[in-house]
Amino acid sequence: MLPLSYPNYAFDFYGTLADIRTHEDDPMVWQKMCLFYGYYDALYQPEEMKKAYERLIAAKEAEKKDSLENGPRYAHEACPEIDQTQVFQALFAEKGVTVDERLARYAGQFFRVLATEYLRLYDGTVEMLKELRRQGKKLYVLSNAQRIFTEYELHVLNIAQYFEGILISSDYGVRKPDSRFFQILLDQYHLSPKETLFIGNDSTTDIAGAKSVGMPTYYIHSNISPEGDCPQDSDFCEMDFTGWKIPRL
Repeated sequence: MLPLSYPNYAFDFYGTLADIRTHEDDPMVWQKMCLFYGYYDALYQPEEMKKAYERLIAAKEAEKKDSLENGPRYAHEACPEIDQTQVFQALFAEKGVTVDERLARYAGQFFRVLATEYLRLYDGTVEMLKELRRQGKKLYVLSNAQRIFTEYELHVLNIAQYFEGILISSDYGVRKPDSRFFQILLDQYHLSPKETLFIGNDSTTDIAGAKSVGMPTYYIHSNISPEGDCPQDSDFCEMDFTGWKIPRL
């Protein structure tokens, strides 16, 4: 159980509350995506589509990074985030097919479903959230993720109702550890950083990022924490509390 001395608790999502495994390189995923796009006359071969997707992701990330770094501030810390809905829409456009945002969103969600081996909460997550709410605490999510996936996955796991606010990086064009993303949370909900405990499973994106705006932190080492990312090895970043998540087999 988390310490109960804070009025506000902000959580990372994947690897902290939820355990997920995806296989985006699985050839079957791209075969099925080609079939879906073919329904709308956007005809691809699987490897062709995979390469086009990777190229579009890289191009949009580079474009976003340039736009951030050419601004008057933040060049040293810019962590851009794209909206992948635009990528799935561009995959249609490259075959001369014009579709609206809704179909592009559905295409992205279909891709996510195909690529997901499993999605599940860590044991005790619901009980923890319920207890924090019972204690009158305010709960938030701050996730490096895509709105078209994560918003729906929070509902699939039936935990969206526990949070006062859910901030997803694709909505804001920046991601953790960029201090601006953490500051958006603090500003939007009028939170004091010293009174908001941030809980995450990555000592760089979660812990160091939260520390950069003065938030106390709780590091959880989970099965999808970065390889070699352990509290005792993280001498570049002091976390206030540590814990462990054991995934279900």
